[in-house]
Amino acid sequence: MTAAKGTPVTTPATSPAWEELLTAALLGTDRRTPEGVPRGRAAPGALLDAAAAETVRRRAGLRPGRAAAPRPEAAPADPRPALPPAAARRLALLLADRPGAGTAGRRGTAPDLMELLPQWLQTANTRGLAPPAESLPALLDAARARTDLRPAALEFAGPRALWLARLNPDWRFALRATPGGGGALPGPRETERIAKLWREGLFAERVAVLSALRARDADAGRELLVSTWPTERAEDRLMFVDSLRTGLGARDEPFLEQALTDRSRTVRATAAELLSALPGSALAARMAVRAGACVSVDRTRDTPTIVVEAPHECDPGMERDGVSPKPPAGRGERSWWFGQLVESAPLATWPARLGGRTPREILALPVADDWLGELHAAWCRAAVRQRDADWSRALLGAPSAPGAGGPGAVSLAERAKLLGTLPVGERAAWVAGFIAAHGLSEAFQLLGVCAVPWAEPLGRSVVDALNIARDAGSYPWSFSGVMGLAERCLDPSEASRLDGLLAVPDEPEDASPGAGSYWAEAFQRLGSTLRLRAVMRAEFEPASPLPGVTPRPAA
Repeated sequence: MTAAKGTPVTTPATSPAWEELLTAALLGTDRRTPEGVPRGRAAPGALLDAAAAETVRRRAGLRPGRAAAPRPEAAPADPRPALPPAAARRLALLLADRPGAGTAGRRGTAPDLMELLPQWLQTANTRGLAPPAESLPALLDAARARTDLRPAALEFAGPRALWLARLNPDWRFALRATPGGGGALPGPRETERIAKLWREGLFAERVAVLSALRARDADAGRELLVSTWPTERAEDRLMFVDSLRTGLGARDEPFLEQALTDRSRTVRATAAELLSALPGSALAARMAVRAGACVSVDRTRDTPTIVVEAPHECDPGMERDGVSPKPPAGRGERSWWFGQLVESAPLATWPARLGGRTPREILALPVADDWLGELHAAWCRAAVRQRDADWSRALLGAPSAPGAGGPGAVSLAERAKLLGTLPVGERAAWVAGFIAAHGLSEAFQLLGVCAVPWAEPLGRSVVDALNIARDAGSYPWSFSGVMGLAERCLDPSEASRLDGLLAVPDEPEDASPGAGSYWAEAFQRLGSTLRLRAVMRAEFEPASPLPGVTPRPAA
């Protein structure tokens, strides 16, 4: 690029920052001239030249260095198949719609493209495709702006993005998020690389390599941790022991039992929690004895009734097994200790302890002296920790029940956790029944635990509930969260069912002003988003030749 005659071209070594150029352009070169731009009549032209050169550098993703610096090594090859051309064009459109890219303002009926990027990345990663090189700077900028995008974006971006991250400080987060500072994780047979990274890597790198090793060989991951456990810092030991959740099994029990004597209280508590998730562990057996001594059935009453006798002290053995002695503010000591014992005891304890009853029969028993809420809430936590679907079903109850929950589901957050233990199809059916009985006002958290795309019964119940809310003249903006979730989670095949909802309805007298127009606009945006998602999915398929047309051989 050349400057005006007689004007020196700004070199990379003296190139002013983009912010300086913007400030000078707004104020005028007669009031402010950036360093490296000559003063006088030639300043405006030189400023434009410098801005043009800086624009190219920004788009290339490379920060300018001194001329004497050695050239960077060539970017590594990406062996994955390339994106189909249509999918590559779609990626460019999705990235151009990111915040700060000039698309701010009300969208009306237009889909929110940035919210579709996570699904697009998931599809690309599932198919093992590589991005076009020219998309990498925008992809890294998007991942920098949104931490929720980073795992999928960096997986898709691959080794070339890490090469770029070494050249641009704005993208250093990619190196911190990748074990080994940019290389792939060591393979299962690369024992020397694993050991070197474990000994010399940064903390985040060590956590990543330990988690990856646990996922493919739980015993090897634990043995790696044991090899350096006595020398680890307390704050690091907490994160390391927490990584044993991946692949947790009976072989981990001896190490976790040892961790119960750790000098860090949080490490002891985490080890105790993991042991209580192993119903066959010695800790679980100890907790079963303690909890069982607190709960019994009084058969002398007209109706058999559960009676609770909470512990009167938190002895050293309970503390060693993870019971926290000091309750939070507003909580009684005995109820606090009792809840921890019950949630840590194996759920198989209770049918044998309470007369051979099933979970549903146990939960149907009355509980004396106002202990019902505390007991059932502890059973909720135990069902989630132990991933026990039978107890979760009993605690949830029928979705149409008053209050929309079983006896122990005292909050939406607890119901959502209990649903997470059920199979995907059963989970969706329960939430669909909940929405049919109670509407959408409390369903947002429950929808978040359902698999995407939503199963047909669930999708139908959401659309029907939105339609009912619209016809009732409900305040429309209170459903914007569910509507946004529907745009991302409804199956694209549901788009045709929305065609009858696109007209502006007649507004009841007590409806919010403008509610009808809002609902029509929201349904139009939902329909257009679903159709766009169907197109995006099709764009990942290789282009098929037209009927009767023979593809020309490659030259």
